[in-house]
Amino acid sequence: MYDYFYGAQSDQFSFIRIPSVLFSEERFKALSAEAKVLYGILLKRMDLSARNGWFDKQGRVYIICTLEEIMETLNCADKKATRLMNELETKCGLIERKRQGLGRPNLIYVKNFITRQNNDSRIVKTTIQEPSEQRTSNTDISDTDLSDTENPILSGPDADGMAEHHFFEHYFREHLEMDLLLQDLPEDQDTLHGILSLLTDTCCSRRKYIRIAADDKPREVVKSRLMKLNSFHIRYVLKCLKENAADVRNIKQYLLAALYNAPTTMDAYYQARVNHDIQRKEVAHAR
Repeated sequence: MYDYFYGAQSDQFSFIRIPSVLFSEERFKALSAEAKVLYGILLKRMDLSARNGWFDKQGRVYIICTLEEIMETLNCADKKATRLMNELETKCGLIERKRQGLGRPNLIYVKNFITRQNNDSRIVKTTIQEPSEQRTSNTDISDTDLSDTENPILSGPDADGMAEHHFFEHYFREHLEMDLLLQDLPEDQDTLHGILSLLTDTCCSRRKYIRIAADDKPREVVKSRLMKLNSFHIRYVLKCLKENAADVRNIKQYLLAALYNAPTTMDAYYQARVNHDIQRKEVAHAR
């Protein structure tokens, strides 16, 4: 059973903010509740894009969120994810997608519905704008970088190594709910701090390939996988560490492999545990 909230404990979670006017104003009544949730998810991604300096020449922030990412986040099929994106774009104009072509993902502009665009002073162009010279000098991100990167959020700021390190440390601390983990698992505090440091250092690595369990994988693939981790994955990895009786010679490599594989192995692990418990109960009942 879940516990109650006491005092300000609810502040420990990371929230997706959905503007209340999406539910109260008449102009948004035709929008489904799921589409409103998706708008909140895309809106949260805007903060990370802004920190990375992902602006076009007109100073507008954009994000890249593929259909596959939406399907995974909302646990839905591609047909539904496509419908929800179309709702946001065609029904209410809350987003605008710009095609890049050549197999590159669309740029998504999350629209600010509080302010209206002046048609006589701002003309939305159909071509993709490259980052302005001022922004490019601060982030060292070129159009070539965008073509090679599935998600700009995964690149991080390149101009300042310390800024990049701070960015990823903050990202993992928030998305893994690290403060809550440290509170719930005081006996694992050293390991949790080590995990946070390992994730941050790995995502800041300048190596083209990163070794995972004796296999060299592209850096961006590793970054993408690690940035999808959540607190449940961390709890699972800690559990695996405690259950492993083997002599681990390189704990850093072992831990990195466990973190990388957690999203694909966690469900199977717990399903096997459930099946084992059911079988044990059936045997005990038969006796």
